[in-house]
Amino acid sequence: MSATQGERINPAAQLGFQPGQVVQEFGFNDDVDHELREAIQEATGQDLVNEDYADTVDAVLLWFRDNDGNVTDALLNSIAQREDGVVIWVLTPKAERDGYVAPSAISKAAKTAGLSQTKSVSIAKDWTGTRLVLPRR
Repeated sequence: MSATQGERINPAAQLGFQPGQVVQEFGFNDDVDHELREAIQEATGQDLVNEDYADTVDAVLLWFRDNDGNVTDALLNSIAQREDGVVIWVLTPKAERDGYVAPSAISKAAKTAGLSQTKSVSIAKDWTGTRLVLPRR
């Protein structure tokens, strides 16, 4: 079903979030896109869980800016003790925005962390999302 004029498309649905999924969030700060966070919570029907959550999750949301340190370390930290097949969305500021991270840096970090990159999308006014997956063994 396509959206009609005036009907809002939930960006979380574009990212593949489904009802009942548990989404763990890393890198939360005041600059995150709050509308996107709310859309994810609306799509899943539950609150995002924080970095300290130690149970099984279906997806990881990693907000990352160029001054947040090493992107490979952030990825490894976000996938520690995660099961195969978990989807990781790395959200980085768009080009020309404060904190911009080059796509090549995300790609290189993903490869180093043993993740497969599947796609990138412009998902919010100031943020780009890169979808990574933890390959099944």
